[in-house]
Amino acid sequence: MSGDLMAYETQFFGFTPQTLMLRIYIAFQDHLSHIMLVAEEAMLNKLGSAHRSITPSLVRRGTEQFFSFMKERFESLFGQIEETLLRTVLSLPKNVLLPEHQVQEKFPYSAEQFQELQDEVGRREERLKVETRAGCALQEELEEQKVVQAHLEKVLRWFDGLDSVSREEGGGNLKEGFEALTKTATKLRDVVREVERKMDQLEKL
Repeated sequence: MSGDLMAYETQFFGFTPQTLMLRIYIAFQDHLSHIMLVAEEAMLNKLGSAHRSITPSLVRRGTEQFFSFMKERFESLFGQIEETLLRTVLSLPKNVLLPEHQVQEKFPYSAEQFQELQDEVGRREERLKVETRAGCALQEELEEQKVVQAHLEKVLRWFDGLDSVSREEGGGNLKEGFEALTKTATKLRDVVREVERKMDQLEKL
């Protein structure tokens, strides 16, 4: 059998040419063996008991000798048959391309151009990763801002509610009310401090 792998032909046909030749070889031997057995049986039936000197074992020896002769002749010719078929019928011309390789014929490129494309793809992939990470960070910040905005809106609604209650109770503007509360709290703090000071003096007496 041929030692050439014929990889491109294997891709094109879907099987290795050497495998096809091996199957042809095995099929011929199988059919030759079958023919010898049929011929042997036919000779035995034809001769029958008319020729007692010709025994089944003698016919078998003759069949085996003829089979061996035919096998040797076939094997001597098969090498030539294989070489011819592999070189002509099962060998692709140089201008035949697989469908997936035809694009290279339309758009040829050098190894340097291919490397440049690979580098450009790498740069674009890295840029995409950076932009994706930045987008995720912006999305997280936006979610945080939404939470803060909702909290502020809640606080504003609370202040609006206090202002409304203050106006209904005749307290006037909420801002003025807070200023008055601040002043009162300051006065109360001063009173508490004065009380604490006097308590300390009494404890020392």
